[in-house]
Amino acid sequence: QVQLVESGGGLVHTGDPLRLSCVASGRPFNGYTVAWFRQAPGKEREFVAALRLNRGTTAYVDSVKGRFTIYGDNATNAVYLQMTDLKPDDTAHYYCAAKNKQLTLGTITTAQTYLYWGQGTQVTVSS
Repeated sequence: QVQLVESGGGLVHTGDPLRLSCVASGRPFNGYTVAWFRQAPGKEREFVAALRLNRGTTAYVDSVKGRFTIYGDNATNAVYLQMTDLKPDDTAHYYCAAKNKQLTLGTITTAQTYLYWGQGTQVTVSS
């Protein structure tokens, strides 16, 4: 069993950076795929980014490419989402999710694929 705890959200202005953290407890993230999803009020949950930890490969939704970076740290058993040049459209509740396998590109963006979820952290970007 893996427990995920997100942190780092907050209220920022357009263009500001923010780093979200997803810390895992229970077992190491080795061999996992970890992703960030977000959900804005009245909208469906949306894939943001994913990291296949063994391979180090990443995937991003087009709207965040070049602005967001997902990376992991074995020492802290955490995955981070570094967000830059934030926009009001990035306002959402951000969730960390994990699956104990290296997911394929065909499934890495699908929320139902992931077994473990955190409670999320709110990101609000003011214009």
